[in-house]
Amino acid sequence: MKLIHHIKHLRRLLLALTLVISASLSTAAFAQDAPEADTAVDEGPTVEELVGDDTMQDLGEMAEGMNFHQQLKTKFVEGTAGFMSLVALALVLGLAVCIERIIYLTLSEVNAKKLLADVEKKVDAGDVEGAKTLCRDTRGPVASICYQGLMHCDEEMDVVERSIVSYGAVQSANLEKGCSWITLFIAIAPSLGFLGTVIGMVMAFDQIQEAGDISPTIVASGMKVALITTIFGIIVALVLQVFYNYILSKIEHLTSQMEESAITLLDIIMKRKLSQAHD
Repeated sequence: MKLIHHIKHLRRLLLALTLVISASLSTAAFAQDAPEADTAVDEGPTVEELVGDDTMQDLGEMAEGMNFHQQLKTKFVEGTAGFMSLVALALVLGLAVCIERIIYLTLSEVNAKKLLADVEKKVDAGDVEGAKTLCRDTRGPVASICYQGLMHCDEEMDVVERSIVSYGAVQSANLEKGCSWITLFIAIAPSLGFLGTVIGMVMAFDQIQEAGDISPTIVASGMKVALITTIFGIIVALVLQVFYNYILSKIEHLTSQMEESAITLLDIIMKRKLSQAHD
């Protein structure tokens, strides 16, 4: 429903923008083609009357956003291509790793309770092979751990537990793979910004030495480069830090799911062994 609301809102803004452009073009064309006369001409309804005050306010906000985006690009170019390109490269590579991790972790999530309930039904019915097939056909680390435990369900409980713990450690490592690269880019981005700050200060002092005068206009360019590179470096680090914390939260959720599923699977296998011993 929210998506439909946003689409309708965007469609209304586009219609209003079309009306504004059409009205402007019509007014310009009429001004050029109209004969010179002293009689008053009815100009018709204004643009505000056609689209409404709310729509005009939305168009004003859109124009302000476009101006901010243009200013952002201008400041990025003013920060010199050398350091700003390195900061942008750190942002692109960091976001690429973040997106890959988010996709992988999202695909790894399953309904663990439903999976364990289906596995328990099949094990209680004596269909261990069916439970293995169910786990093998289900994606995610939880299903992999269950499959690994069912592979050793006819052995001693110590063997089953060691197998589950060992394979759980492997799955946890797979979940955390790539996170070190994200932390690296988080550290690199502000470091590049600070490096640009230092070099900008050196450039400013070189200009002062050449001119022999401490005038604000002389040192302005070097100070500007220093401040812009620092700002963008910090922004990149903040953006990547938000994605990194989101990834860590998903890893913690999956890890807790794996631990709960492992305990439940051990209970299922233990109950099966007790049932076999009783028979």
